[in-house]
Amino acid sequence: RPEGAERSLRDSARECLLRLGYSERVDNPPSQLSGGQQQRVSIARALMNGGQVILADEPTGALDSHSGEEVMAILRQLRDRGHTVIIVTHDPLIAAQAERIIEIHDGKIVEK
Repeated sequence: RPEGAERSLRDSARECLLRLGYSERVDNPPSQLSGGQQQRVSIARALMNGGQVILADEPTGALDSHSGEEVMAILRQLRDRGHTVIIVTHDPLIAAQAERIIEIHDGKIVEK
């Protein structure tokens, strides 16, 4: 990649992480990040790839309650900015936060 393109990508990545409230550890490798921080980086990566639709598979599954709430707040902010956010979860408390719930029972799709 040309140097200008590389710089532009880095600037875009920093901007995404800043929007997610995560600029302070932008240079840390994944091994130095908590589960919640890694989830936020995953969301930023989706945004960097032009993600108008965010597909979040169990976004809070491996997180403590505080980190889970932070990730859900970020997903709500993205929804409010016009992104489509699809969350797959087994957690009824997470599902209850959705505008629309679609469940699968015995292999059949059921909308609530």
